[in-house]
Amino acid sequence: MAERFQSFGLATPPAARAMHADDAIALLKGGQARQASLLAYGNGRSYGDSCQNQAGTVIDMRSLNRIRGFNAESGLLEADAGVLLADVIAHAAPHGFFPAVVPGTQFVTLGGAIANDVHGKNHHRRGSFGCHVESFTLLRSDGRSYRCSATDNPRLFRATIGGMGLTGLILSASIRLMRVPSLDIIEKTARFRDLGEYFDLAEAADQANEYAVAWIDQLAGGRDSGRGLLFTGNHAEHGSHAAAPANAKFSVPFQPPFNVLNRPFLTAFNAAYRWKKGRAIVPRQVEYQGFFFPLDGVRDWNRLYGPKGLFQHQSVVPEEAARAIVPALLTAARQARQGSFLTVLKRFGGVRSPALLSFPRPGYTLTLDFPNRGAATLALLGELDRMTIAAGGAVNPYKDARMSAATFSASFPDWPRLEALRDPAFMSDFWARTAGSIDHRRRGAEAAE
Repeated sequence: MAERFQSFGLATPPAARAMHADDAIALLKGGQARQASLLAYGNGRSYGDSCQNQAGTVIDMRSLNRIRGFNAESGLLEADAGVLLADVIAHAAPHGFFPAVVPGTQFVTLGGAIANDVHGKNHHRRGSFGCHVESFTLLRSDGRSYRCSATDNPRLFRATIGGMGLTGLILSASIRLMRVPSLDIIEKTARFRDLGEYFDLAEAADQANEYAVAWIDQLAGGRDSGRGLLFTGNHAEHGSHAAAPANAKFSVPFQPPFNVLNRPFLTAFNAAYRWKKGRAIVPRQVEYQGFFFPLDGVRDWNRLYGPKGLFQHQSVVPEEAARAIVPALLTAARQARQGSFLTVLKRFGGVRSPALLSFPRPGYTLTLDFPNRGAATLALLGELDRMTIAAGGAVNPYKDARMSAATFSASFPDWPRLEALRDPAFMSDFWARTAGSIDHRRRGAEAAE
């Protein structure tokens, strides 16, 4: 059976055609790539269509998976673009290093982490992934390989970080890792009654801890509305330096014909999760995989959403608007009778990314997962977009499979500058749907500014 190059949300069709990385490299070096015909595909952990190119071909980058070098004194690691973060962790952990920024899964490629400028639970201290990229090699359809850094080809450097794979093919990269006393985490859990109490706690939690993230009981209404748990963490002074095997303990072996994560299930899950996690009133030492990558423990958990898949909505709103808009977003979802399996709220700090287009910015980011129930879900997502933009916020493009051009343009007003540097041979379904539908004359004028 042919491999399906699919987005993790399962709500968009898999890529129609795929190409081995070596074949794509030969094609690009020969200057033979057709316009809008290519797009790099890492490990398919983007939820939407930013890693899809139905009109062309995706490039399977996972064969480029060699760690080329590591300096155990400085923490500088050089690796191929197809290396997974799990492999980076396993290689560097015995030397006392860990990636400065990790997303919610370790099964993303190095190239994908750069292309999406991913963020983690410590943006308030370390910024996004792009803040720790020293350099990379970029192959473009003119047949040339470009070394890109803050000083070498700086415009391509800034456009490629967060550029969703549109500036060319990242072949390898050098990143600077963070020295840590151990991989284990000292985790603290604090209950909060409502979002007002969370906001009162959030800034102090960020100042005192390397990591901070909140879980919200999205279905709770009335006087329980906005209740949740605030998790904070720091690397343990005395703990393990050995990376655990990156293997899931459980799996969903087949895709059920319906959505298992329905409202009754979510109500029971939220109650059990809040009871179990909320009992830990004293700090405890936990393994890093459970703290950073809890869902990695269940292989193919996204299948639980059934054949129609899921939509993930991630927004960020300015700090001054958060106390009003975050409760409003949750209320809108609850009134639409749409349940979110895991609802996460974090505070972004002021560390600027070198990226031309980067989703994280100062404020609060809310992430919601919804089963795809067709028109009703799309209508809710459109309303969440509208509310976010009206509050001066932005919607995350690599978590998206249906964003409008207007929402994208409002979220990323600098997008014409990326379009001006986009390699003509590279295109994604996301970019074609959003930037590609905006008037060409306006695009050209904005890029020239």
